[in-house]
Amino acid sequence: MMQIIATFGYSVSLELAISSLELEGIKKEHIFAVPLTIQKTERRMFDTIHNADGISLISTGAALGTAFSVIGASVGFSLQWGPIYWGLIGAVGGFLLGFLIDIFINKIVKNRQRLLRGKNPVVILIIDCKDEQADRIEHILWHHFALGTARVIV
Repeated sequence: MMQIIATFGYSVSLELAISSLELEGIKKEHIFAVPLTIQKTERRMFDTIHNADGISLISTGAALGTAFSVIGASVGFSLQWGPIYWGLIGAVGGFLLGFLIDIFINKIVKNRQRLLRGKNPVVILIIDCKDEQADRIEHILWHHFALGTARVIV
């Protein structure tokens, strides 16, 4: 005996694959479908010490802070407070502007793209079969757009 495990996005292709397997002689009792649940909570904006997603909210702020501090220090030679104060004001202003730009991009733009793309649930399909049927079943699963397959000898 053998088990074939396949993953599918929840779609009509999954239903067609199950129907094709039944036409191939696999009984309903030997087909097991497990739908996975989708994460319903929204992603966090700020990382913690235990969890990081690789998205930096300070990189644009650091670049703009550097650029604005150079400009502020250069212009500060002709202003009343001098180059040091205007360089610091430029650094803080540039950092805040870059931070707000990153927040806007990650919160509004990427969230909108994620909603348009949608989250497709994944279904795991487990089929019990004989060794001789394994190649044909795997061919049927690939024909109906399985995301991946695996064979397990029982």
